Amino acid sequence: MSVLVFIETFQGGFKKPALEAVSYGHALSRLMQGQCQVLVYGKTDQPGLPGRHGADSVLYLDDEDGLADTAWLSGIIAREAAKFGAKALILAQNSTSRGILGRLAVSLKSGCASGVTSLPEIKEDRMEVSRSAFAGKASARLSLGGPCKVLSIASNAVLMKTDGQDAPVEVLTRPEPSGKVKVLETKRISGEIPLAEAERVVSAGRGMKEPGNWGIIEDLAHELGAATACSRPVADSGWRPHHEHVGQTGLAIKPNLYIAIGISGAIQHLAGVNNSKVIVVINKDPEAPFFKAADYGVCGDLFEVVPRLTAAVKRYKEQHH
Repeated sequence: MSVLVFIETFQGGFKKPALEAVSYGHALSRLMQGQCQVLVYGKTDQPGLPGRHGADSVLYLDDEDGLADTAWLSGIIAREAAKFGAKALILAQNSTSRGILGRLAVSLKSGCASGVTSLPEIKEDRMEVSRSAFAGKASARLSLGGPCKVLSIASNAVLMKTDGQDAPVEVLTRPEPSGKVKVLETKRISGEIPLAEAERVVSAGRGMKEPGNWGIIEDLAHELGAATACSRPVADSGWRPHHEHVGQTGLAIKPNLYIAIGISGAIQHLAGVNNSKVIVVINKDPEAPFFKAADYGVCGDLFEVVPRLTAAVKRYKEQHH
């Protein structure tokens, strides 16, 4: 039984969540004793690269602009899934999958689940998957039916496969858009490391006192190769851009390392970060709620602790590189 994975290119390459979705599709196809085919949409000079992460073959839909509306794009994906005889359709959990997941499930007459966190259990013609619920405080178990189950995959759901070879590529003819919607422009947030796919995140709150102090956060993030984030009050005050706001009303993330600096740890903030593998809290208030959720805690003045931590990371890198 075969698996189709849909991924998009980004600036001529592939984002980490896309390649994780390919690795998930590979693992699922082997569990189902089938093949993993990847449908690549966008512009790239390396359409066969998903083979290094588990794809057996690649369908490449070249699109210079990448300005597709959801109805047109989901129609192409559903058509290729049916042609391939896919029993599962895999997507990365992102803004595109949020717009087309339901359409695909309806087109393929199958169940769907978003934010899947692990490989499913296969029971005859049904598939049982897990996803986080109640802002990460619980896990929901879903049983999906239909000929081609549709799943969007949360980051870090499986270990990324990296030992494969470039896959054979079949170039698809781009059909003309037939929908009533025409996408004129797509604006993307630029930065060194996109927050949603960062392995490490350095985040800060009102304990920074003023936006002019943010340099010590950026210095630590630079040394760690991390993205920067913030609490909601910081974003609401205009100290940092809103796309850096993590929490229940912001972006939910699950990096391997999350460092919270000068953040008290309100439940709304914890809801967006409590799936992080390791949480480090730096706060001078020993009663800060965040310490209860921390794997490691430093009780001290952040303006003394953070520069010393940055210097220690820098020394470590110099000694080991």
